[in-house]
Amino acid sequence: MFIVHVFVRVKAESVEAFKNATLENARNSVREPGIARFDVVQQQDDPSKFVLVEVYRTADDPARHKETGHYKKWRETVAEMMAEPRSAIKFFNVFPDENGWDS
Repeated sequence: MFIVHVFVRVKAESVEAFKNATLENARNSVREPGIARFDVVQQQDDPSKFVLVEVYRTADDPARHKETGHYKKWRETVAEMMAEPRSAIKFFNVFPDENGWDS
């Protein structure tokens, strides 16, 4: 698995619009064969901060995701909602392993 955490801070007045656009993107993203999981989480003490937890089957799948129409629409829709540029950290899965348990 290849995991990406995308950190986003949106303008306070754009929180609901960002959530709506991001949920539409997430619902379409989980239908992609290369995506195992796509979580959208919102920080409790600062609702303008979100983390997108994207779990891909291979390291090549994020690039495929970025070529989809729903991703391109999301990126364009939320661009002006950002309070600062989004950032990402990439991870490899340690546990559970690809079989769902620790070998």
